[in-house]
Amino acid sequence: MAVTFRPLHDRILVERIEPEEKTRGGIIIPDTAKEKPQEGLVISVGNGTVSEKGDVRPLDVKAGDRILFGKWSGTEVKLDGKDLLIMKESDVMGVIA
Repeated sequence: MAVTFRPLHDRILVERIEPEEKTRGGIIIPDTAKEKPQEGLVISVGNGTVSEKGDVRPLDVKAGDRILFGKWSGTEVKLDGKDLLIMKESDVMGVIA
């Protein structure tokens, strides 16, 4: 993916990972019953936060990480024809190993 966008400071650019269309039992979930996924792939990250002393603390997440985030996290944007999210690192609940 050739995104020409670099988030600033402690922000990250995330692509949602769509869940399965069926349940484990084989029931197909209609679009109207689906919730927005809370799992994503980090596309790009900012440089980090700047302390009062002027030191830069790098982010804990990096491009390529699979993350979990809150249901209402981030701002939806469309870049290169894809629906993406810009969120702060503090909205990330964890990295999936």
